[in-house]
Amino acid sequence: MHGTGCWLGMMVPQMLGGTAVLLEQRSLDPVELWSTVARERVSLVVVVGDPFARPLLRTLDEHPGRWDVSCLRLMVSSGAMFSLEVKQGLLRHLPELAIADVLGSTEGGMGQSMVRAGATAETARFKLNPTTKVFTEDGREVRPGSGEIGVVANGGMVPLGYYKDPEKSARTFREVNGARYSFPGDMATVEADGRITLLGRGSNCINTGGEKVFPEEVEEALKAHPGVEDALVFGVPDERFGQRVVGVASLTSGHAAEADAIVADARARLASYKLPKQLVIVARVPRAANGKADYPEAKRLFEAAD
Repeated sequence: MHGTGCWLGMMVPQMLGGTAVLLEQRSLDPVELWSTVARERVSLVVVVGDPFARPLLRTLDEHPGRWDVSCLRLMVSSGAMFSLEVKQGLLRHLPELAIADVLGSTEGGMGQSMVRAGATAETARFKLNPTTKVFTEDGREVRPGSGEIGVVANGGMVPLGYYKDPEKSARTFREVNGARYSFPGDMATVEADGRITLLGRGSNCINTGGEKVFPEEVEEALKAHPGVEDALVFGVPDERFGQRVVGVASLTSGHAAEADAIVADARARLASYKLPKQLVIVARVPRAANGKADYPEAKRLFEAAD
């Protein structure tokens, strides 16, 4: 929330002479946002991936021509997965819009992906900044095209550490081959062309039967179903596999879908071991007001329904 809202949304635009426009509601109201963009002639909107962009797109779909938002030229996102199909939907309404998907954290920026009308970019695939690398756990740089999974490391302007937290500072800020990097915890593979495919945070990784499953990949596959508004995936203890993949999903207004049908639809996009063994339909997938996933509450909802 700090970097996405304050740095990208306010500090940089104000350093360039811009004006910050704030919404009155404490959580996202798409009608309020589009009304504000039209009224104040906003040229830049900062969002947090699909949790914000999906309802914004749905509102434009439901109210065609209601707002003149042709003033909007740039949408910047960071902090959550931003699906290609949602980006393309927004571009249908706003053909002059540029969408910047930024890979970064409080510890520093790492990469970006830019999409415009007529140009595309795959979900969670980023062009790395010159100072960013991907390392294996034993400190080797991941070779492009190898398929090996590594940890994304940000070099260059690296913070000294966390205030009064030497233990966390030692884990996050480390030297590799004489250079200092920050390791926020993002896992990725490196494509043959040097771009990376982001898999998710290592701390969220599910180990099921010795296989690693990254929740973000599964969530994106579930959300590709036309009836799914949002989804969160996590691991729960399993006597046989150590952990099993489960999740919760909410449905798009006006759509009906069974959990089994949603999982079956995702089978075309995922290996079988990554598919949720159980999926619970909930009224609303829990997220904080800034769009961040609330996995503890999602687990509570799952357990209450199990």
